[in-house]
Amino acid sequence: MEDKITKIEEQILKELKNVISLDKLNEVRVKALGKKSEFSMLLKEMVNLSGDERKELGKRINETKNLIKDRIDEAALNIKENIKKERIKRESIDISLPGKKQNHGSLHPITKTVLEIKSIVSEMGFDISDGPEVELVKYNFDALNIPKTHPSREKTDTFYITDEVVLRTQTSPMQIRYMLEHKPPFRMISLGKVYRPDYDVSHTPMFHQVEGLMVGEDVSFANFKAMLELIVKRIFGQERKVRFRPHFFPFTEPSAEMDVECGVCKGKGCRVCKNSGWLEILGSGMVNPKVLEAGGIDPKKYQGFAFGIGLERVTMLKYGIDDLRAFFENDIRFLEQF
Repeated sequence: MEDKITKIEEQILKELKNVISLDKLNEVRVKALGKKSEFSMLLKEMVNLSGDERKELGKRINETKNLIKDRIDEAALNIKENIKKERIKRESIDISLPGKKQNHGSLHPITKTVLEIKSIVSEMGFDISDGPEVELVKYNFDALNIPKTHPSREKTDTFYITDEVVLRTQTSPMQIRYMLEHKPPFRMISLGKVYRPDYDVSHTPMFHQVEGLMVGEDVSFANFKAMLELIVKRIFGQERKVRFRPHFFPFTEPSAEMDVECGVCKGKGCRVCKNSGWLEILGSGMVNPKVLEAGGIDPKKYQGFAFGIGLERVTMLKYGIDDLRAFFENDIRFLEQF
């Protein structure tokens, strides 16, 4: 039986020398140390031996199994180390290869327009202010003299959170908030995101607006006409023509829309301007006395004018962009142009 133990030991150690994978090593481990191994068979044959013989052979078998286990563990470490070396060799980086070109970003066109408008109005003495995008109905509609029957209050035109809370549909609520916190005379402008449930070539559920307000004792229609012409020509160029058209807004009276000469056809008429030669750029007017009262200002003593500009609209006209959705799709080919 001693010879059997020696023979088994030599055979297993020989097999270990030729093992190069962990799977094969596991097969050798099971064969040498498993429940059905030859050593297990030898232990069963020891039943007919005397006590002293069983003791000696049992000790010899355990010593051999421990030796084989140690050799298997050593083989496992060597195999793992070889696998690691091969992986490092296979995954090594060739530092002689040229580096990958990185795409450089630039300011988003809307951001460029925002910064330009802020620079222009700051020079004109306007205070830049902002307010909450989640707004109270009383500021978004009621205080702006918008009747409860007005279509803009419908759920098809406004995102309602509750009956009294909405995602602001315009930056105009900042006029009320600012008037409640400041005494005239003052000039303020608010730039920010607004929300309406629309989505097509010329509308998106979220867009940006600029809202301006000037209040004082001697503010007139001539003041606001001259100031808006100055702002718009600073944006589009001194050579661009502008005009005002009568309009209606609940929060201003009298009200007017302002058009800018089409930059594509230079006023001659084309598809972009629907052959009119003009493109609507903003809504404006003298602040309705009811709106001044809602802001805590005496309309008998003070007058004011207000205007609202769609930032996407301005940016589209300034850079010749024909689809509003391009601003929000994050297509690198579009953004690289700016």
